[in-house]
Amino acid sequence: MSREGLVNAALLLALVAVPGWALWADAPFTITLATRAVIFALAAVGLNIALGMGGLVSLGHAVFFGIGGYAMGILASHAQNYTPLMEWPFEIAGTKSMPVIWLVAVLASGLAALLIGLLSLRTSGVYFIMITLAFGQMMYFFAISWPAYGGEDGLSIYVRNGFPGLNTLDPIQFYGLCFGLLCLVLVLHARLMRSPFGLALNAARQVPERVRAVGLDPVRLQLVALVISGAITGLAGALFADLNRFVSPTMLSWQMSGEIMVFVIIGGVARLFGPVAGAGFYVLLEHLLGGVSEYWQIFLGLFLLLVVLFGKGGLVGVLAGRARHD
Repeated sequence: MSREGLVNAALLLALVAVPGWALWADAPFTITLATRAVIFALAAVGLNIALGMGGLVSLGHAVFFGIGGYAMGILASHAQNYTPLMEWPFEIAGTKSMPVIWLVAVLASGLAALLIGLLSLRTSGVYFIMITLAFGQMMYFFAISWPAYGGEDGLSIYVRNGFPGLNTLDPIQFYGLCFGLLCLVLVLHARLMRSPFGLALNAARQVPERVRAVGLDPVRLQLVALVISGAITGLAGALFADLNRFVSPTMLSWQMSGEIMVFVIIGGVARLFGPVAGAGFYVLLEHLLGGVSEYWQIFLGLFLLLVVLFGKGGLVGVLAGRARHD
């Protein structure tokens, strides 16, 4: 096994050991922190598909994160209030079923990614960054001005949604659910990286002219990557809203997009477990320093600067002892 494989295995073991220890020590808050890290890692894996594989630097991924969150909030709020989501031309009821909510979140986020991609992929570089940022801000202010679902105050859900056979109010069971989804998405990401699509997407990122020469459209490849990326990030948003039993416009803010980007950069762009390392480090740093100073993000910024200057492979690259230059 390569050194990077050992690092990945250690990270996976930590995701099992930490909540296991917390369960033994009767520390539910630690399990909640681990759940938060896993959900952030899931969102970052989504971005890593677009950024690491497709070279798409998006500052609007909070759009998909927030859409997933609002999909959960809207469906669950109608279910808890016993009001239909829509009455004409046919009635659609709300639901407290996690699988149904996840499906809606994935479809809605994927559709949003498709529409945004069709417009933003006409450009590249800084123009692509600014267009994705603009879409993010549009959705953010739309959510603020949407009083039916809380507006600026957000939307609270009284009871966490349910999953067949599990008690999702139990922190360790909800963690296991999130961890299982993260593992499935990591497997999907690994298969994408080794698939013909992944190889073509990587080539489109590096030498789009040669990809066109063999009859493939780089923009279509990037669009598919963006849709997959948005769908995964939307799933993470639904889980995050369920974890907090609350959804608000902050999930759509550019700061949220920046945080997801930070997870990927700190952990390692294009590294399979880079988002896991980055999200875990972020949550740990927030927990350890957040109670010491409200300016704890200064230390995060300094660390990010060090990673960019001296550890371009991110935490995983540094621990693995080599940087990736593909």
